[in-house]
Amino acid sequence: MAKQNVTPVVRKRYPSLPMFKITRHGRIKEPEESYTCPDTAARRFNKMARLDREEFWVVHLDAKNRIIGYEVISTGSLTMAIIHPREVFKGAIMNSSAGIICLHNHPSGDPTPSREDISITGRLKEGAELLGIRMLDHIIIGSKNKYCSLTEQGLM
Repeated sequence: MAKQNVTPVVRKRYPSLPMFKITRHGRIKEPEESYTCPDTAARRFNKMARLDREEFWVVHLDAKNRIIGYEVISTGSLTMAIIHPREVFKGAIMNSSAGIICLHNHPSGDPTPSREDISITGRLKEGAELLGIRMLDHIIIGSKNKYCSLTEQGLM
């Protein structure tokens, strides 16, 4: 019988996959105050009014609507931030959130919602219902303690 050339099996080294971890920009060890109205969230996250770019944040809530964490989803430009529902709900699922509040700022100081704000809120609301996560509000932070709650405006 003739010998066949057999090439040895070479195991390729694959780079290790990155581990996913939730980035919490707020160090919240114990659940904080409950979300009772848009004014509560607007006061708590009023620091967004000082930002010079538009940012989109998601606040994670437990079953009793207490704040358990928050994360910055997108940092954009002066007039817009790109938001995708996948990014919004990834952290909420990993944190086992029962509900979320979405917030973003308008560096111009005018908290009036744009067409894009209303459109993305509708998409996020649909995604939240599909996942079984309550989306309580989408709040736009302006300057001088001004804010616009899309729930209060009937736009959610």
